[in-house]
Parts: sequence; C-alpha cells; structure tokens
Amino acid sequence: MDNAAVANLYVDMHIHTNCSDGTFTPQEAVKYASKVKLAAISITDHDCVDGINEAQEIASKTVLEVVPGIELSSEVIFDSQKSEMHILGYYIDYKSEKLKKALAVFKKARYERAVEMLEKLKKSGAELKDPSFLKKIEDKIIGRLHFAKALVEEKLVGSVNEAFQRYLSKDKPAYVSKYSISAHDAIKLILNAGGIPVMAHPYYIHYNDENMFKSFIKDGLMGIEAWHIKHSENTVKKFLNLAEKFNLIATGGSDCHGPYKKELPVMGRMRVSYSVVENLKRTKEKMIRSQRTNS
Repeated sequence: MDNAAVANLYVDMHIHTNCSDGTFTPQEAVKYASKVKLAAISITDHDCVDGINEAQEIASKTVLEVVPGIELSSEVIFDSQKSEMHILGYYIDYKSEKLKKALAVFKKARYERAVEMLEKLKKSGAELKDPSFLKKIEDKIIGRLHFAKALVEEKLVGSVNEAFQRYLSKDKPAYVSKYSISAHDAIKLILNAGGIPVMAHPYYIHYNDENMFKSFIKDGLMGIEAWHIKHSENTVKKFLNLAEKFNLIATGGSDCHGPYKKELPVMGRMRVSYSVVENLKRTKEKMIRSQRTNS
C-alpha cells in the first residue's frame, strides 16, 4: 500500500470486549469499528482470546482487518518498586494449545478472585443478587469494572466511580489483588505464541526510565504503545522518541471498553496510522522467516 493511501487510514490496536472487562460483544466491536471507518482493530482482551474468532468471522464480511491480540496482566519490580505492567501481544497464534493452557490459569485465578470479591461485598452490606451477574462469574473473565457496573445496576451505588471509591479500589473493603505473572514471563508467553510483545500504556508504570526498557528489550520486548487515550501530546512524543532510540515498534489504541450508559465509546478517537499495522506485519513476517531458517 502506498504512503498516500496509508496516510488516510486509521487503526485502533487496543480494544476490549465482554470476553474480558469490556461491554461490546466482539460483533458489536467490529460493527462500531466499521461505523467509525477504521481500517483495522486489534481485540486485546485481558488474559483471554475468546473474542478473536468471532470478531474475525464478522470482519471477514467487511473491509475491516482484525489483528489477533491479547493484553497480559503482569508486574515488574525495579529498585524495590513494584508496578503493574500490561503487555500487549499482536499476531499471536490464539489457537495455540500452550497458550490456552497458560490462559486457563489466569481464568481460574480470575474466577477465584471474583468469588472472594462477591463475599467481601456481601460482608460490607453490598450483596449482589442478580442471577445473570452470578452466572457471568462462572462463564466469563470478570474484573472490578464488571462488579462496579453490577453495583450500579442493583442500585447499591450511584455510579461506577462511587463503586470504586467505596468498595473496589485498593485498600477498600472488597478489593482483591489480581493474579499476574512477571513481565518477563508475559513477554516470553507472547513470543512462544508467535506474537509481538508490546508494552501497554507505559505512562501508567510508576517506574519507566530507560534502564527498564533496556531490560525488557533483552527479554524480547518489540514495541511500545506510544499513542493511548490517556497520553498527553508530550507523553506521546516521549515514547515515540524512546521507540526510535531503541528500535521499537510504536503502536497505539484507545483502550476502548465499549459504551456504558450515556458514555460514547472511545474507539477510533486516537488518530493512529495504518502504518502501525504494516510495521507489525513486517515484523511478523521476519519472525516467520527466522523460524523457518532455524528449524
């Protein structure tokens, strides 16, 4: 595709569905992406690949590309500082049995966490009783946002923010820490699934100097999410410069979790060029060639 054509195409490489903590179904995500005239999206659910196949099947009837992706929960410790870190994986083999086995551990841990949060809410006087929500705990990967929305729906709080402030934030009565693996292991898991590991929303990491990036590049990190809905213009420039300095792929996305109440989805608000997808494709092709050479 020539440069002029690419310049007029936009993508969103960070989208969640209701297979993790989003509100869009995979089908709805594809339809909305088409509505806002995106050329490509990536379904990057938390620790889960369940929505990819459906999204790709729906998109196959349109001109929209759906890049198989994931967002793994992980953590990092530098200079005795512990930070949550999410690692995005693009062009993963989401049907890989090894990957499915690893993700089953995440799913089991999420279920156990949800049950514990449910019990803590009950003890705090905010018992959730809706059978459909209780069924979700068994069937899907449930996170704090799901709980917050359920609390609003059952009129136990007035808003999602109130749910977090009263019950779900760290040090609040119903908070339960999330299962995660080391960032090193997250990168390794994505690489073993044939994917391209990218550091998600680096602005949120409490400790993100250049030594940290060097360490993860040694582990196999290949990209950084420079464009994000919460990144300021200066923050975007900072991470674009880091990407150039360390020869990392710069990616971007809205981190869309779908609509809720009267809030419009943020999907597509980031003007991320289709060149990001082309860079990821070139990298994936190099990985495949290298694998063939070494096999």
